Amino acid sequence: MRGQKGRKNAKGPTDRSAMLMLETPKEMQAVSETWRGSGQEIGFVPTMGALHEGHLSLFRRAQEESDRVVASIFVNPTQFGANEDFDTYPRRLRRDRERLEEVGCDALFVPSVEAMYGTSSPNVDSGERPHVEVGRIGHLWEGLERPGHFRGVATVVAMLFHAVLPHRAYFGEKDYQQLKVIQNMARSLLFGIEIVGCPTVRESDGLAMSSRNAYLSEEEREAAIKLYQALNAAAELARKGARDASVLARKMHDICDTEPLVELQYAAVVEAETLTPLECVDEHPARAIVAAHVGTTHLVDNIELPSP
Repeated sequence: MRGQKGRKNAKGPTDRSAMLMLETPKEMQAVSETWRGSGQEIGFVPTMGALHEGHLSLFRRAQEESDRVVASIFVNPTQFGANEDFDTYPRRLRRDRERLEEVGCDALFVPSVEAMYGTSSPNVDSGERPHVEVGRIGHLWEGLERPGHFRGVATVVAMLFHAVLPHRAYFGEKDYQQLKVIQNMARSLLFGIEIVGCPTVRESDGLAMSSRNAYLSEEEREAAIKLYQALNAAAELARKGARDASVLARKMHDICDTEPLVELQYAAVVEAETLTPLECVDEHPARAIVAAHVGTTHLVDNIELPSP
């Protein structure tokens, strides 16, 4: 079925069933089991809501490759640190639901925290709950900046996979380390789910689309472009033959340092699969990665570097 244009049971804009709204894992599983039992393949796009064009691009990819497409909206408390933005994270369920209906999503899974965790105040750090340990890749970069973050991400994604029972799940490359953590988890724990990475969608000036961009003031929004400019500059140096990773990283630092509102957390050149820091860009796939606070907003971005 993969590789065909459109879904086997694709519905036109005037012949579209109403999108299902499901609130518990048991309800979601029942629907997915019915679809799977009739031979239909399920594509899944997990989100935390506040949907933008980047999210919608994932749905379009899923629709091309699947018979049914499921979205989830769940702001997961266990991936937020004590001083992070869980309480203020954008929540726009009505608008998100409308956008999903417009793009022809088949089902929206919107569980409560209690429906997922059995309590309104889950704490994976207490040692009382089982969780997914992410291994080495989850303790680099964002894992150092946000201890416990990827453990919360991997644990909730595993729970969502068990609820939705998809054949494929779609994640944007903007959160590149998250994509690699989840690919590694799905492969290592034998989920049998294909984890599909999709290209970053950007604003016209290059800023990677993110729900957190809504936090930026006008001045901060302009400053945030420096992250993409830094990545592009590193990629351009690599295109011109620069291979020393420290030279590329220094270029990213220098560009970000010209903007006082950008508080750089890291800028590095890494091996694309393991995220291990590189000394030299050679025939192995490499990524330039960057993270910063712009005002109080945490932003990440990355770009593929050209091979020699």
